[in-house]
Amino acid sequence: MGTVYAFFADGFEEIEAFTAIDTLRRAGLNVEIVSVTPDEIVVGAHDISVLCDVNFVNCDFFDADLLLLPGGMPGAATLDKHEGLRKLILSFAEKNKPIAAICAAPMVLGKLGLLKGRKATCYPSFEQYLDGAECVNEPVVVDGNIITGMGPGAAMDFALAIVEKLEGKEKVEELVEAMCVRR
Repeated sequence: MGTVYAFFADGFEEIEAFTAIDTLRRAGLNVEIVSVTPDEIVVGAHDISVLCDVNFVNCDFFDADLLLLPGGMPGAATLDKHEGLRKLILSFAEKNKPIAAICAAPMVLGKLGLLKGRKATCYPSFEQYLDGAECVNEPVVVDGNIITGMGPGAAMDFALAIVEKLEGKEKVEELVEAMCVRR
C-alpha cells in the first residue's frame, strides 16, 4: 500500500483536512501531512496549529497513491502558487493517478487545465477558476481520477469518496457503520 499525501499551507480549512485524514487513517491508509511552507508548523483558517509530518522539500513522493488538497483561504491560493506541488499534480495527472481537492482547492486543478471536459464542484464563487469544467452543484463529484468537494459541509462525503476510490465500497460501508455516518 502506498501513501496519501495531504498538502497544508497556512489558512487551510481544518474541517476538510482533518475529516479526510482521520477517515482515511481509519480505513487503514497511510496519510502523510506535508507542509508546503518553510515551516513544519502550519496554522489553519481558524487558528488551529498543526505540526506536519514532513516538509515538501524533504519528500520524493515515490509511494504516492493519491494527492489531497484541502481548501480554505489563503491555504488553497498558496498551494496554487507552489511550483513543486503544481509539477507533482501534473505528473500525477499524466499517469491518471487520483487527485482529490475540496472547497477552494479545485482551483489549483482548474488553473492547471486538468478539469477541462470534466465534471467538478467547488466552493461557491470559485467556479470561475475551474477552466473548462462542467460545474456541478453537488457536495462531491468524482470524474475519472479527479475527486472534488464543495466545502466544509461535504467533508465526510469527500473523505468517503476518497476511501471508495482507493479501498472500494465495502470499506466505505464498514466506516459508515463504525462512525455512525448517516447518508
